Amino acid sequence: MTEAAALSQRPTLGRILKELRAHRNWTLREMSERSGIPVSTLSKVENDRLTLTYDKLAQLSHRLQIPISELFAETESVEAVTARRSIGKLEDAIRVTTPNYDYYYLCTELRRKRMIPILTRIRAKSLSEFGELVSHSGEEYIHVLEGTIVVHSEFYDPVTLKAGEAIYIDSKMGHAYVAAEDCDEALVLGVCSSDDDALMNSLMQMHEPLPGHSDFAADEGPARVRSLRRPAA
Repeated sequence: MTEAAALSQRPTLGRILKELRAHRNWTLREMSERSGIPVSTLSKVENDRLTLTYDKLAQLSHRLQIPISELFAETESVEAVTARRSIGKLEDAIRVTTPNYDYYYLCTELRRKRMIPILTRIRAKSLSEFGELVSHSGEEYIHVLEGTIVVHSEFYDPVTLKAGEAIYIDSKMGHAYVAAEDCDEALVLGVCSSDDDALMNSLMQMHEPLPGHSDFAADEGPARVRSLRRPAA
């Protein structure tokens, strides 16, 4: 099979929605009524002439009761896969910007990953600014790439980590990462792991995006991913 032929067979958001609608025996209007998205928009998406913003994908996920990760992941064969791979490029990352963090989800075309790699720009400077500790299934590894962070956790005293240092924790334990007092922002690479197939969906739901700062806007191309480096002084 040629590369062009392989690419033509890769599932798109439009194909995923069309197959979902066919599986549930819905007309386009029925899906529109259930999802709250106009018929004309759904028609364009199904014909691969339009994509959806993150907010609309979250709306679809909630109203149709399907994991949001199913809406931007390639379908996977039911047969055992022994040689999957994915190249983690920033221009292909799914970005979610929140008041405390910028999240860049990598390798998102793979479904049912046991590990979720995330580049995170940390802006929160204190627990009061961050809010309540978060927790989710599985374990996670955080490696500091730039700056200095303070790791708060439910059962341990806060620990400070500099660039090149890392921490591995039980994610079910309440935890939070904030930038140290002498650090404006920090950049970390996190890897979350769990047996839960819906881990990515759970993580995405925890990260409430700021208005206008989601990553699924149409026709943005490589420019959609903001540089991770600090702006020049």
